[in-house]
Amino acid sequence: MSGLLALLDDVAGIAKIAAASVDDIASNAAKAGSKAIGVVVDDAAVTPKYVHGFSAARELPIIWKIARGSIFNKLVVLLPLALLLASFASWAIPPLLILGGSYLCFEGAEKILHAVMPHDDHSGGPDGSHDIKDPAHLEEEKVKGAIKTDFILSAEIMTLALSTIESPELWIQAVVLALVGLGITVLVYGAVALIVKADDVGLWLTEVGKLSATRATGRFIVKAMPWVMKLLTVVGTAAMLWVGGSILVHSVAQMGWHMPEDSIHHIAQAASDAVPENLAAATLWLTTATIDFVLGLIWGLILVPVAVKILIPLFGLFTKKTPA
Repeated sequence: MSGLLALLDDVAGIAKIAAASVDDIASNAAKAGSKAIGVVVDDAAVTPKYVHGFSAARELPIIWKIARGSIFNKLVVLLPLALLLASFASWAIPPLLILGGSYLCFEGAEKILHAVMPHDDHSGGPDGSHDIKDPAHLEEEKVKGAIKTDFILSAEIMTLALSTIESPELWIQAVVLALVGLGITVLVYGAVALIVKADDVGLWLTEVGKLSATRATGRFIVKAMPWVMKLLTVVGTAAMLWVGGSILVHSVAQMGWHMPEDSIHHIAQAASDAVPENLAAATLWLTTATIDFVLGLIWGLILVPVAVKILIPLFGLFTKKTPA
């Protein structure tokens, strides 16, 4: 009997450890996922353009191909790299976050400049890719381009997630990263599928609806989708700059320069103290996010000419094909 009681006690102890591990995984996954929200919004805002111009029947298969590539990026390539970083080069995480935050700031600032300044729309591209007549080949090229873009955004998501995991256990880090990667992929590409097919659903309601209210709802969806896409672009750009600025401020603090983060906290705290108590938390967050957004925009505007004048031409030299 004593042996059975000892066994039950051991089983109870294992169950407690397992329950604590599950709770640890859940809390770390929630924290990691929320930290990557700006990149998620950007991913959802960017992806629909890759199915633009294709027939309705090909939209969902294309999204599924991109989603599979995204899962491969996160779980097969980036997850092992992230675990290697955590195990052997944790010092490299803040610099990588700064690099990723700078990319977000650059892309956000470039989108704003593209919107407010006159520019030429070279829709065909220098390589004539938009002039490809074979739909299958064009689809393949679009999917490859989307997966390349997803790789950059996924790398940022996984690095952000890794930086928020508090558990030193390697297996917990692996499970959290896998959960975040899969969850965000489902969230992003599920949302993209809904966005892309919403106008088709609206059109279907206008054609088959027997009630005037049903047909009116369909017409409303069709008319609203262009505005939804514009709003999503604006929100995505703002989120990129806000998250990019936040990443920069937090990462330089991790590397030893605490002045920017402390200054922002003091300003936000002063703002929250000046409003009624029921608005204090919202004011604290809004002030911090606004300052991060402004810093991200300033840094992005600095990076745009550097990238356009130096980095992109330099990259072109390395990737330029030599004549046979």
